[in-house]
Amino acid sequence: MLGPSEAAGTTPEGLLISAGTGETMAAAFGLGVGVGDAVVSLGASGSVMAVHHEALVDPSGLITSFADATGMHLPVVHTLNAVRALRGTAELLGTDLEGLSELALTSSPGSYGLVLLPYLEGERTPQLPHTAGSLSGLRRESMKPEHLARAAFEGMLCSLADAMDVLRGRGVEVRRVFLLGAAAELPAVQAAAPAIFGTQVVVPQPAEYAALGAARQAAWALGVSQGTLAPHTPPAWRGAAAQVLEPGDEVAVGQAVRQQYGATRDQIHPGAFGA
Repeated sequence: MLGPSEAAGTTPEGLLISAGTGETMAAAFGLGVGVGDAVVSLGASGSVMAVHHEALVDPSGLITSFADATGMHLPVVHTLNAVRALRGTAELLGTDLEGLSELALTSSPGSYGLVLLPYLEGERTPQLPHTAGSLSGLRRESMKPEHLARAAFEGMLCSLADAMDVLRGRGVEVRRVFLLGAAAELPAVQAAAPAIFGTQVVVPQPAEYAALGAARQAAWALGVSQGTLAPHTPPAWRGAAAQVLEPGDEVAVGQAVRQQYGATRDQIHPGAFGA
């Protein structure tokens, strides 16, 4: 078994053959994430992964542990619903994701009491495979397109924050969040994410981070073979160009949004997270 910077030999032409890794692990290496960092991926479904010093065994099945490309570990928690909840809401309101974002920004945190549980295709975190999404808190003053739009963004982000809490509950440290996916560029996501996650949010510019990580690992193995790099110290690498978003004074607002979401979730799905 090879370590992440070890070589297996050379080709007949003299090219070094070294250890490889998977796409997810290479992307994390290309981003340059380390202990204290989490990566939140916004696709149709969502995922939260973080760097940790040990593999996590999880009998509940919520956490999947991978070895990363550096000798550390990448525990991952998946959700079944992320951007699909935004697209569904946008279709309902006759707009697109950009229009949904504009609408959401004309509402306010908490969406006038509207809470969207975005479990449209069932859910994996919490484990509710046969459930459906729920819209709660309807009052006359909340029945406006902008409040539904914001509830969709808050519901998606609170669901991912629930997934992040699964990792935190197992001792995984999260001080900074990297936000990936096309939806990470939406102003409504960037406005709400730092407060809801309660931490600094980094939005890297789109790039082929898996390819960059593979190149970094190859450079590491080559440096070790030539005696210019240490086997336990990856090569210095230019960090991803990114926007950095701070929660500032909005942490309390984000906590209130999460409390509203959590109360609704636990009322509709008691026991989903031990409530």
